[in-house]
Amino acid sequence: MFADNKVWIGKSENRVYLEPKMANRHGLVAGATGTGKTITLKVLAESFSEMGVPVFLADIKGDLASLAVAGTDNENMQERIRRFGLDNFTYRSFPVQFWDLFGQGGLPVRTTISEMGPLLLSRILGLNDTQTGVMNIVFRVADEKGLLLLDLKDLRAMVRYVGDNAREFTLDYGNISSQSVGAILRSMMALEDQGGEYFFGEPQLDFNDWMKVDTDNFGYINVLHSSRLFLNPALYSTFLLWMMSELFENLPEEGDTEKPKMVFFFDEAHLLFEDAPKILVDKIEQVVRLIRSKGVGVYFVTQSPTDLPDDILAQLGNRIQHALRAYTPAERKKVAAAAEAFRPNENFSTVEAITELATGEALISMLDEKGRPGIVQRAFVLPPQSKFGTIGDSLRNQIVAGSKLYNKYSREVDRESAFEKLMEETKKQQEYIQLENERIEKEKRREQQEKEERATYQKSNRKKSSRMSPGERAASSAMSAIGREIGKSLIRGILGSLKK
Repeated sequence: MFADNKVWIGKSENRVYLEPKMANRHGLVAGATGTGKTITLKVLAESFSEMGVPVFLADIKGDLASLAVAGTDNENMQERIRRFGLDNFTYRSFPVQFWDLFGQGGLPVRTTISEMGPLLLSRILGLNDTQTGVMNIVFRVADEKGLLLLDLKDLRAMVRYVGDNAREFTLDYGNISSQSVGAILRSMMALEDQGGEYFFGEPQLDFNDWMKVDTDNFGYINVLHSSRLFLNPALYSTFLLWMMSELFENLPEEGDTEKPKMVFFFDEAHLLFEDAPKILVDKIEQVVRLIRSKGVGVYFVTQSPTDLPDDILAQLGNRIQHALRAYTPAERKKVAAAAEAFRPNENFSTVEAITELATGEALISMLDEKGRPGIVQRAFVLPPQSKFGTIGDSLRNQIVAGSKLYNKYSREVDRESAFEKLMEETKKQQEYIQLENERIEKEKRREQQEKEERATYQKSNRKKSSRMSPGERAASSAMSAIGREIGKSLIRGILGSLKK
């Protein structure tokens, strides 16, 4: 809830706030399954929207879509309202845009192969270092030849082209083995089977369309429908990484602002780092550290803080820790590590509190107005103003079709790119080969015809010679001898004149 020009998150003895100008210092929402992370995420998203800050979040279970619908009153809600002293609490809906990489539960989200780049694409495809090297060569050749890589058929055509002409490129770029080319093509086929072809293409997403407010100056909440996407963790995590990288590359420097330009919530954040090569983890850490100056806040949502690398955790100034379970020595170590991240409160033991928290209760530490971590508070998170649970497909489809962006993104565009140009080049080569084969065949037929004509002529002369009288044969022989001598003299004369 947005109150007193701050984000009101929860209440213990006192209210617990998040300062708007500290919201882009990033944050963490952690806790075991069923402890209240989703409600906390909704309360934060509602508060930022009411503040006029656009929000992005991934809806994995489908229960964040209900941000588009006002909540309903009931006895449980009345008890929460009385507990928090919410005198002016109102149920309300929030402006929501639904998105979906597969174009089923929201507006299609697309990007091009070229925009994704070889590093992130190789992660989606699960390529090893050698295959990633070949992928880099594919992109380099495409760039040098001015071939656009927009969708998967462009990439497939380009990979085949590089493989077919490997000898030509090996001296400049290094070895290109047929095994690596085959592995890339097989991985692409697997990605297509999982629906990856929907993500690559045009029109590609314009992030400015996410950074909008409605007529009441509420920030739009961009909900990525992820129930199907989550079944492919590599595609899900790589999409989030690409999105964060694109924002970092394209947004202007803002410095310290009174409130964020936009806030992102990355649910199941541990997937961003699972099996990620060090070069990619380093890039994520760099983006998280520097994107704050672009006016963007990033909040990671996961079960345990230990799911994230230490360099990332060090960048997260605002923390909300729901209950963790500690049944094994390893789990107790995670609890201790989570407790150590908070500034202690003398009124309770942070380690003990983490395992005792009720559903909807959390340990909260926010940066104060000077950027200092606040003393940890044990507090109950406020209830959301929107509906609990999910919404039906008919309402979702109605919201999607009514979006001002529907006409912009609903229809896919397939302009000329690498696939079409390489197909045209292949067609020209095939036509040339066909014409050359026809010329050779015609030449062979002509030579055969001339051979047959010479044989026929020689046969005819032999018959004619056999019909001559003795006198005619003698005359013919004499004439032939004279002809040979003339020929010899002519040849000698010509050679002699050349020698002179």
